[in-house]
Amino acid sequence: MNQPAEIISTSTAQKSSLYEHPLSERMRTFLRLEFLYKQLIYNFEQPTSWASRSSVNALLDIVAILLRGDIRGEVLKELERQQFLLERLQSQDNVDSGKLNDVIEKLQTLRERLNDVGPKYLQPLRDNEFLNAIRHRSAIPGGTCAFDLPDYTHWLRQSYERRSEDLAKWLNSVKPLCDSVAELLWLQRNSRPAEEHVAQNGVYQHSLEKGSSVSLVVIEFDKSLGLFPEVSGSHHRFTVRFMGWQAGDTKPTQCHDDIGFKLIIC
Repeated sequence: MNQPAEIISTSTAQKSSLYEHPLSERMRTFLRLEFLYKQLIYNFEQPTSWASRSSVNALLDIVAILLRGDIRGEVLKELERQQFLLERLQSQDNVDSGKLNDVIEKLQTLRERLNDVGPKYLQPLRDNEFLNAIRHRSAIPGGTCAFDLPDYTHWLRQSYERRSEDLAKWLNSVKPLCDSVAELLWLQRNSRPAEEHVAQNGVYQHSLEKGSSVSLVVIEFDKSLGLFPEVSGSHHRFTVRFMGWQAGDTKPTQCHDDIGFKLIIC
C-alpha cells in the first residue's frame, strides 16, 4: 500500500509550477468543489460588496454540484476507507506516528461532522428564497444587477459585518462536506512520490495498468520554462503536451523541445 508522503519521515521539494488533471468523474467533482470552496473562503474574508457577490456565486455553484448526486455519501465512504488504510500503517517503522495519528483523528472528526449534518444538509439553502432568486437571475448575463434584484443590491450595501453573518450561516451548510473533500484531496496528492520523466519533443504518453484506481495526475516543472501542460486521457491512458503561451489573442503552440518534469500518478 502507498503511504502519504507527508506522513513518511522524508519529504520532497516542490517545484514552482504545478498542474493537475483528473482521470475520474469523482475526482473532477472533488477538484471543482475545492476550486469553488477556495473562492468562497477567500472572498468571504474580503470586506467589499464585490467580494460578497463572488462568495454568493461560488456558494450557489457548490450547491448546484452537490445536488447532482449523493456526494455526501461518497465522501463519507471515502473518509472511512482512508481512515482504515491509514490505521494499517501504524505498525510500520518508517512512519511518523505523530503525524499519522493527527491525520487519523482529523478524518474521524470530519466523518462525525459530516454524519451530524444529515442527508438533508442542503435543505436550508434550497428553501432560501433570497438565494433562489439570485440563482434564477444568475442564468441571465448581468441578471443580478440592481434593477433585476433590488433586494440583493440592498443586502450588498449592508455593512460587512451584516453580510458576513449571513454568509457564515450559509457557508456552515456546506463546510463539513467541503472540508472533507479538501482533506481527501490532500491525502490523494500525497499518496505517492513524484517521479522524474522527460517529454520528448514536448509530448509524454503514459498507459495505466488495467483495473488501476488512479484518479489524479500531478505535473511539476520549472516555471522559468514559460510553458503549461495540456492533459488528455482517461483511467486507461493519458497524454501530456507542453504548450507555449505567446499572448492572450494568440493560440498556444506545442513545444518541440525535450522537457524534464516530475509526475505524480495517484
